[in-house]
This record gives sequence, C-alpha cells and structure tokens, in this order.
Amino acid sequence: MSGLPAPDTQGLKPGQLLARGVCRHLRTHDFAVLEEFTPERGKRVDVIALGPKSEIWVVECKSSRADFTSDRKWDGYLDWCDRYFWAVDEAFPTDLLPPETGLIIADAYDAEILRMAPEVKLAPARRKAMVQRFARHAALRLQGLRDPEALI
Repeated sequence: MSGLPAPDTQGLKPGQLLARGVCRHLRTHDFAVLEEFTPERGKRVDVIALGPKSEIWVVECKSSRADFTSDRKWDGYLDWCDRYFWAVDEAFPTDLLPPETGLIIADAYDAEILRMAPEVKLAPARRKAMVQRFARHAALRLQGLRDPEALI
C-alpha cells in the first residue's frame, strides 16, 4: 500500500475508499471490477470482479465493527459468486469475520489478499446470467459517463 496522496479520494466514505483500493488490486490480477453492483433486486454488493476465465468474486467492504455487525445479509451474496471476500483496513478486528470467507486488507490505494476465499463454483446458467448482467451494467455506466443526458 503506497500512501501516496490522491486528490480524487476527497469526499469518499470509508467503505468507498476500501473499495477503491480493492478494485485497484484486483485489476493487477486481470479482473474487471464494478462497485455497487446489484446481482438481484434487494441485494447490492460493494465490489464484484469478473476474472479472465469468467470467475466471479464478490467483496464486501467493512469500515468498522459497527458497519460489520449491522449488516447480516452477507450470506445471501454467496449464491452470486465463486469466491466471497471481506475487505477491511489494518485496524479492523478481523477475528469478527467468518473464517470460511476470504480476507483482504485494503486502503484507498491498494490491497492485499491475506486469506483466499474457498471456491464454490456457480452453476453454468447462473454464471452466464451474471456475466451478461455485469456486461450490461458496465456498458450502461460507461454510456452514462459519456452522455449523462441520454439517460434522462
């Protein structure tokens, strides 16, 4: 983790800063990443990553003990990925996190995978649907950035 100043992080919430570092790190592993992705109605993951072999990882970013203990819907995300991770900062009490999940230590600039999540492969039909949803979501976001008025 570099510790270099980055003016583009101003105004981001602690969880968003963690997500930024996670996304940067996963790109170094050739994953395409999206923040705040909805795999189905009523669920929103902090980071979803699509690997070069169509593997799908979900990362939930927790900025504090209170943030973790107030959110008990994480196990509902397991059906939407091959591997599930928590991303926390160095000060987070990691003994709170379920040991059967992956662990990433992150900051706004980078991250490190400390514990690889076990792989539970998605069913082929679910994988196809998730890859299509990922692609559509990414394309709509890109279009929105290039032409915000087109979405009105």
